[in-house]
Amino acid sequence: MNSKRVLIAVTGLTPQIVTETVFALARQEPTWVPDEIRLITTRTGAENARLNLLTPETGWFHRLCKDYGLAGVRFDASTIRILKGRDGTELDDIRSPEENIAAADFITEEVRAVTQDSDSELHVSMAGGRKTMGYYAGYALSLYGRPVDRLSHVLASPPFENNRDFFYPTPYDHAIRVNQSGREITYNARNATVELADIPFVSLRHGLPAALLSGASSFRATVEAAQASLGPTSLALDPASRRIRAGTRVLSLAPAQFAVIAVLAYRMVRGMPALVAPLRDAPDPEWSQSFLRDLRDCCGAMHLSGSIEDTLTRGVDGNWFSPHLSRLQNTLRTALGPAALPYLVDQGSRPRRGYRLRLDPRDISFEPINE
Repeated sequence: MNSKRVLIAVTGLTPQIVTETVFALARQEPTWVPDEIRLITTRTGAENARLNLLTPETGWFHRLCKDYGLAGVRFDASTIRILKGRDGTELDDIRSPEENIAAADFITEEVRAVTQDSDSELHVSMAGGRKTMGYYAGYALSLYGRPVDRLSHVLASPPFENNRDFFYPTPYDHAIRVNQSGREITYNARNATVELADIPFVSLRHGLPAALLSGASSFRATVEAAQASLGPTSLALDPASRRIRAGTRVLSLAPAQFAVIAVLAYRMVRGMPALVAPLRDAPDPEWSQSFLRDLRDCCGAMHLSGSIEDTLTRGVDGNWFSPHLSRLQNTLRTALGPAALPYLVDQGSRPRRGYRLRLDPRDISFEPINE
């Protein structure tokens, strides 16, 4: 008996991801045509997908199946999964921290449910939707994925990439109009190239408790369970080299990223309150001097980046702090994968968030890293 092939795709307002991915899967060697497509999207995205892909006869998904002889693929309104908030309300977008948490839980459960079926093969496309949606989809597969499962990103050749009128390379002439430098130029969809980029992932499934594999769980709880299987957490910071050791991984950080995590680590070790970020578009000399003072105390003046010290001396606002915090978080996620969670900065709650590390102060140290 053949396994049931399931494609999970996440999209926002670009339903083309579905047809492009199915086209690429059907044209690769060996072919992999899904038996069922599950589309995870917002309420607006679901309507967009329905109108563009599933309209009888003229919908681009039906056209794709007809053009390339793809039969038996189940994809209809019932297989479109609309993201829901904690209160069960369908989401129009993912903007707030609460909506991101709800989206993470929703996507994780969809992936878990498919991988629970031993007679299934899962292919996850992380090409569409907001970046966080693709991030959660990839993370969920890393948590629950099996050797038979795959993760990919679909790529269309210029100028068809990100064009809302392009859905797949047609086997006949089809005009696609592209605005380039104020001029409308017509291209032939027949000449487009769509390729699938396979993304390797590390499966942490073996480290999850059986209860999480067989029943619904939050994204955070699943990540924490995987993290527990990876060993104890510790954070060492070396101001001289601007490197940190998170667990067993050593990372080199940009000066501003190191400054942010160093000050947060210093405040945690000293038992100081959470760091309240400065307001955007309102330079705050007092905040800047306080941040610089903490940075000098934990790193020593001789190890400070001259540019960072000059910037802080002049005074900064939230437009300096927030991007560097975001880059720090992304660096940790990229380098550590699911193991990043204990090292990520807790962003508190609005309106003025208080930022702190999640680690126990006893697990934080400032020391040379010689490896």
